[in-house]
Amino acid sequence: TALLVVEANQSLEDKIEITDEDKDTEKFTGSRLAVGTTLTRGELLHLALMSSENRAAHALGRSYPGGLETFVAAMNAKAQMLGMMDTHYVEPTGLSSRNQSSAADLAKLVKVAHAFPLIRELSTSSEYTVALGRKQGRCGTTNGLVRKGDWDIGLQNRRGVGYVYSSRHAGTDRVAEALAAYVGPAFADLTPREITIRSGHRATFW
Repeated sequence: TALLVVEANQSLEDKIEITDEDKDTEKFTGSRLAVGTTLTRGELLHLALMSSENRAAHALGRSYPGGLETFVAAMNAKAQMLGMMDTHYVEPTGLSSRNQSSAADLAKLVKVAHAFPLIRELSTSSEYTVALGRKQGRCGTTNGLVRKGDWDIGLQNRRGVGYVYSSRHAGTDRVAEALAAYVGPAFADLTPREITIRSGHRATFW
């Protein structure tokens, strides 16, 4: 989402209003952006990348030239252009279970997105203050690792870098961007490995 917004060269100062269309009707996640809130495209981009603000991401796609349907088509065309053959998008927030991708495809996307300083800056920002109605709202990153600033994982024979996240609260593209921003230029030569962890209760307690 962020990559297309930046590449479209739309003004970051344009005002965009949050509408009922931007509500999450699949997982019914909450949002600090009430319907009627008006922010600039730049502010929405900041909140989408830093706070995983889904209404902001949806509004960005909805305000793309041609509308949301054109935006999703552009997302899929971009994925194909980058060689992301296991990827298909149906909406811009990453919340839909019908969005599909792979760790290898996301690595390709992140390598391209990492080349944009604005995306690197906003995705690793720790906090941001915006006008939410009549009050100033202080928004923080949803990424605890950005707040902590230390992602090193000590292994027996080497050191690794990892990111554990809930797919209900963050999309894999957002996570991959944040991981790449932390690793730096060396990420271009790396391929992240995605490990799915199934949550649930033990059948037998130890």
